[in-house]
Amino acid sequence: MQLFVDIHKPLTSYPLDVQFNLEGKVLGILGGSGSGKSMTLRCIAGLETPKRGSIILNGRILFDSKKRINLPIRSRRVGIVFQNYALFPHLTVAKNITYGLRHLSPTERQQRLTEQIRKLQLSGLENRYPNQLSGGQQQRVALARALAVEPEVLLLDEPFSALDTHLRHQLQEQLIETLSSYQGVTLFVTHNLEEAYAVCEQLLIISQGQVIAYDDKQSIFQRPATYTVAQLTGCKNFSPAKAISSNQIEAINWGCRLEVIPPIPPSFTYAGIRAHHINITTDPNQENTFPCWLAHTRETPHRMTLYLKLHHPPTHSNDYQIQAELFKEKWITIKDRPFPWYVKFNPQSLFLMQP
Repeated sequence: MQLFVDIHKPLTSYPLDVQFNLEGKVLGILGGSGSGKSMTLRCIAGLETPKRGSIILNGRILFDSKKRINLPIRSRRVGIVFQNYALFPHLTVAKNITYGLRHLSPTERQQRLTEQIRKLQLSGLENRYPNQLSGGQQQRVALARALAVEPEVLLLDEPFSALDTHLRHQLQEQLIETLSSYQGVTLFVTHNLEEAYAVCEQLLIISQGQVIAYDDKQSIFQRPATYTVAQLTGCKNFSPAKAISSNQIEAINWGCRLEVIPPIPPSFTYAGIRAHHINITTDPNQENTFPCWLAHTRETPHRMTLYLKLHHPPTHSNDYQIQAELFKEKWITIKDRPFPWYVKFNPQSLFLMQP
């Protein structure tokens, strides 16, 4: 299964230019609001038309501006799940799921319906209407309707954003299980980094209509090439930096000279490290280890974020240089220690980036 996309479409603020070639994987699309993520999906589905370019699905041309080919939605074999579910309010669950199957025989329609009801745990809801369903049930019906047409590409546009945390996690697990047996290509737009990492194998990152990263998820999270990619994938700690030697840099805002793993990229201008990769240690004599003081903390149910000032005590609560994240079990063991504490920047966790 292969999806090739190379499209250009003028938008209000900037042009959308997206290129990728995806083979049989789940691709996560990340980017800020208005970056062009949803528009990319709409162009693939046929809901919007690019100004130029081509979209090819398993050797079939869905769109080609030069050849003047633009297949209608019904001929593209595309399944779509929207953020707002887009179920037909006047149709039952069963009729919503089989809506795109009217060309099939009644027997085959019933077989497809039975299969999706079983896979997405909708038994007993067949005769209900959308307004009689919970948000999670509506989302499962929308996914069942998309999969019932046996699409070659499945487009998921922030499908869980309207759901509460518990339900979102349940449906995420169900989606992973569903996609494990799905033979087509999947594109998954989300703002949730943990969700993207859990569901997707590869990531495409869009900023202001341009693709700024396309790689497997591990590479993008471990070695983001640019400041913007690091930001969009949740990195909190950055400093302008310059090379001192073949294996040492100066992180200017942090006031640190840091050992790094060579080679040092010739054009790098920033150093970065993710908050959960900063280690708090009791040994001040380790490599890349510096004294720090706590400016303030932020608490979530399971983690603490520590806002830390390096080298000197902070003068106020917003006087900090780095953020460290740790589980509360670790926090309990360190919170009463006298200052200074010591933080270690592991060379393997540091990344050097272009702007």
